[in-house]
Amino acid sequence: MDKLIGDMEQAIIAGDKERCVELARQAVAKKLDPAEVLEKGFGKGMQVLGDQFEKGEVFLPELLFAEDAMTSAMEILKPAIEAAGTDMGKKGKVVIGTISGDVHDIGKNIVKMFLSVSGFQIFDLGRDVPVKNYIDTAKKESAGIIAASALMTTTMVYMPELIKQLGELGIRKNHKVMVGGAPVIQSWAEQIGADGYGLTAKQAVEVATKLAR
Repeated sequence: MDKLIGDMEQAIIAGDKERCVELARQAVAKKLDPAEVLEKGFGKGMQVLGDQFEKGEVFLPELLFAEDAMTSAMEILKPAIEAAGTDMGKKGKVVIGTISGDVHDIGKNIVKMFLSVSGFQIFDLGRDVPVKNYIDTAKKESAGIIAASALMTTTMVYMPELIKQLGELGIRKNHKVMVGGAPVIQSWAEQIGADGYGLTAKQAVEVATKLAR
């Protein structure tokens, strides 16, 4: 399994769509844990690329090729993830997106998939989402959770701004805020007053489930 996981990481870094699909099919055939495959294999590759992107070692085209490859692999793994779902009843509503200035959304898409198959109703705003859009959608849909992700440290500054604006509008108590992404850590999430943080997609589901109670 370790070799397969390593091959997935390298295939994502190379942006090799056909190879990623082939490896995803191998994982399904071997009945491997789809969450582990996504996070330790494909997800790790995306994290490496994210770090390289921030350092200027790779550029947007490389990220987009990798993202396309990852999306195709996720489609292969999706039935296995859904089959592993234990609670398909609606747990609540989540507004999710990649924060303003950040065009990378593969991590957000993984979390979205896991939340969806775990019973949450998802409102996906996509990438490069302004703070106002999160708030407007959360208000409109009466969503109890707002989940914001970031790939780059330069875009993380909009996360505390989201929390600040919810407070200024007097609706902070109506919406729990979750944050995540490669540069985000637990202590920083606590520092800005976020209600939840998930290092992995599985943890994000666990946190969202607790916040929805």
